[in-house]
Amino acid sequence: MEFREVVRRRRMVRRYADTPVDPAVVDRMLEHAQRAPNAGFTQGWAFLVLDTAADVALFWESTGAAPGARNAWVDGMRTAPVVIVPLASRDAYLDRYAQPDKGWTDRSEDRWPVPYWFVDAGMASLLILQTSVDEGLGACFFGIPGEHVETFRQAFGVPDTHAPVGAITVGHRVADTGAPGSPSRRERRTDVVHRGRW
Repeated sequence: MEFREVVRRRRMVRRYADTPVDPAVVDRMLEHAQRAPNAGFTQGWAFLVLDTAADVALFWESTGAAPGARNAWVDGMRTAPVVIVPLASRDAYLDRYAQPDKGWTDRSEDRWPVPYWFVDAGMASLLILQTSVDEGLGACFFGIPGEHVETFRQAFGVPDTHAPVGAITVGHRVADTGAPGSPSRRERRTDVVHRGRW
């Protein structure tokens, strides 16, 4: 598929078919994610791959989606056979930029007006989303509710050194329902690019 077509087709998919995802495809998504730009070539990310029914169910339970609770959004998202959780390590960046080739001598977070550990994990996440399109799959990036981050950490043994920046469901798409208010039905904004001056 041409790159422009991958970009054009990329959208958040919130309901999936009951079809397994080839593990080799998931591996390609992760290989591509690791090619994302990252400050100082820090590579301060990690990816938790949940691709068994038990792990996916535990993900939903640990992030606040109680079994049996009815919610149209969660009901659709729970149909995904794979969940990938991108994680960012602030300490990896602070350590990397305290090394001699970066010119800083301490690990001060004050030098980071933008926390690039989150930016870089976001770029890696986008490559996962784009790879899913290129592979003929659907995916959706969404946040883990703040009040459930600790239960998520405990459920999967995620260390405090890594913060989840969200989660990505992956699976085979089902046909659109055409429901009103669907993001695919909204017009794209055209007032977001400013040249020279705002």
